[in-house]
Amino acid sequence: MNIYNNTKIIATIGPSCDKKNILDEMVTSGVNIFRLNMSHGDETSKRRLYSLVKSLKFDDGSRPTILTDLSGPKIRVTGVKYDYKLSEGQSVVITNKEIYRESDIQVTNGIEFNNITKGAKILIDDGKIQLEATQIISKNSIECKTLIGGEVLERKGVNFPGILIDTPSLTQQDISDLTIALEEGADWIALSFVRSEKDILAVHKVMDEIGKRLPIMAKIEKWEALEKLDLIANAFDGIMVARGDLGVEIPAEQVPLAQKRIINLAGALGKPVVIATQLLESMVDSKTPTRAEVSDIANAIYDSADALMVTGETAIGKNPVDVIKTLKLVIIETERSVDSNRLPLPEDINKIPDAISHAVSQIARNLDINLIMTMTHSGSTARMISRYRPKAKVFALTPFDIVLRQLRLVWGVIPVKVDNYDNIDEIPELCINVLNKLGEINKGDKFVITGGVPMGVEGTTNYLSVLTN
Repeated sequence: MNIYNNTKIIATIGPSCDKKNILDEMVTSGVNIFRLNMSHGDETSKRRLYSLVKSLKFDDGSRPTILTDLSGPKIRVTGVKYDYKLSEGQSVVITNKEIYRESDIQVTNGIEFNNITKGAKILIDDGKIQLEATQIISKNSIECKTLIGGEVLERKGVNFPGILIDTPSLTQQDISDLTIALEEGADWIALSFVRSEKDILAVHKVMDEIGKRLPIMAKIEKWEALEKLDLIANAFDGIMVARGDLGVEIPAEQVPLAQKRIINLAGALGKPVVIATQLLESMVDSKTPTRAEVSDIANAIYDSADALMVTGETAIGKNPVDVIKTLKLVIIETERSVDSNRLPLPEDINKIPDAISHAVSQIARNLDINLIMTMTHSGSTARMISRYRPKAKVFALTPFDIVLRQLRLVWGVIPVKVDNYDNIDEIPELCINVLNKLGEINKGDKFVITGGVPMGVEGTTNYLSVLTN
């Protein structure tokens, strides 16, 4: 029997690992999904990354999943003088217009500071530099006092915690990057700086114009998003806890509680949830993690996150392959001790597909069955079963490559490509053939099958069967 990790691994591609031989090693070491960060590079370099990932192969011949992360309306430092350092108490002007003085800091244009008042905090570079507004010069410029100084670098983020800034859901750059993603074969889209459930509409509009819809993940990294979390979680197809910016937008001590709340909400809705940022930050330079980082990863697994995502650790770190090996090791070791069944109370089950999926997990547990086979054309059956976190292995049999790749992000699901099937009588033999090929079944072993009739119709999960090999 093979050892599969239930919690999936997402790795960000960057200068440290954007070569085929390194990415091959990362795949062998445990990467399920590669994140392409659209905040960096031009169109040529971005298209090259898609080609690079599409050249990689798992043992079954399929390629890794691609998660395209749109940069979103992030406010950044766009203009400063060379070697610009702020000292505590120093006065400085933040502006989104042309710089007239060398001491000014220029930030992303197209935004207005109408809602900023005297005393408001402004944070640069994930809060390493902290300013306080002392005078509102105009809707485009603010005079500030430096509370915590440091070197100001271009392209670093600027946060206005607790302040509503009017920015679009998608920038022109995002629209261009989304178009490239749809053309080049992305499998998931992550939308940055989501503030409302309505933000998904702008993404759907672009997708519909091109004629291709992909699942969209909301990145929770703004304080406004926490106030509309229920609506956002219902509207989007998945959730990402982007702890970097979130830890700047709200007090750092509140981030762990927000993370647990988001995981629980996503789990209740059957939506995959990803934990991102600073999982193994020390391994940017070191070949070994800190004990605190290992504990952080383990706690995310105990809380039932679907996937863990490393960013700078693989994108710019010195040890991208060691990062993946470490993450895989911690996942495997932690999951050995996790009682993963998450069976909701009866009142949570009010639809036939939900009831069937719950029953599959319950039957597998009660009868000590270690194999669940789900037949899925859209992936919905497999996602619903994953919601209940069964101890049994969940094999999702699908005839579609894109569904296979999308399911790689879902907890506990092992997607398998099969020939198209259109007759329910074919399914038992098909399942046994797959399990034999994978070396997952012995004579006399029981397994559970679930799917929908009529076949090929999303959301029709309505039957289950327990069979013996």
